[in-house]
Amino acid sequence: MSQPLTIDFVSDIACPWCAIGLSSLQLALSRVGDAVDARIVVHPFELNPQMAPEGQAIVDYLGKKYGRTPEQIEETQAMIRERGASVGFEFGPRTHVYNTFDAHRLLHWAGLEGKQLPLKLALLRAYHSEGRDPSNHDVLVEVAQSVGMDAEAASKVLQSGDYADEVRAEEEEFQSHGIQSVPAIIFNRRYLVSGGQPVETFEQVIQQILAEA
Repeated sequence: MSQPLTIDFVSDIACPWCAIGLSSLQLALSRVGDAVDARIVVHPFELNPQMAPEGQAIVDYLGKKYGRTPEQIEETQAMIRERGASVGFEFGPRTHVYNTFDAHRLLHWAGLEGKQLPLKLALLRAYHSEGRDPSNHDVLVEVAQSVGMDAEAASKVLQSGDYADEVRAEEEEFQSHGIQSVPAIIFNRRYLVSGGQPVETFEQVIQQILAEA
C-alpha cells in the first residue's frame, strides 16, 4: 500500500534552482515508485516583488544584487545549465528577469482547477528554456492553454486581478515560518529541504519518512 506524502513546494518561476529542484524531486519520486502516493502543492514566493513590469537585464540584476562581474555571472549560468541537464531540464538563453506576481495568481487559479503542477512545469520551461516573459499576459494565457486550461478563463483571471490577496497571504504565511529563500520543499509539513538538491538527497528524505511511518 502506498504511503501518502504531501510535498509543499515553495518557489518562484524566476528561480533557476527551483526548476532544478522540482526536476530532481520528480526523479526521486519516480525512483521510489509505488511506495508513496505523493501530492505536490505549489506555493508562491517572489524573488523580485518590486521588479518593474518591463523587467531588468539579468547581467544588471545579478551584478547589482550580488556584486558579480559579467564573467562570474556566466560561470554561474554555465554551472546551472550543467546541473539542469543532469536532471533533464534544459536551460536556454535568458536575457531578463521579470515580475512574476501575475504568474503566481494564475498558478493559484490552476490549483483550484486541478492543473497547478502541469502549469508550474510549463511556466518554468517557458521562462528558463525558451526565454519567454512570464509577466506578459499573452504568454501566460498561451502557456495555460498548452496544459489544457481554458484560454478565455485564464485571460479573465489575469485581467481581473483575482487571487492577489490569496497569493500575498500565502507568501506572508511561509515567510512567517522562516522561509527566506527558494526552493523550500516541505514534506508532510514536518521535514524541510532547502535548495535545488540532487536527486539522491530527495530520495533519502523520502526513504527516511517511509521508514519512520
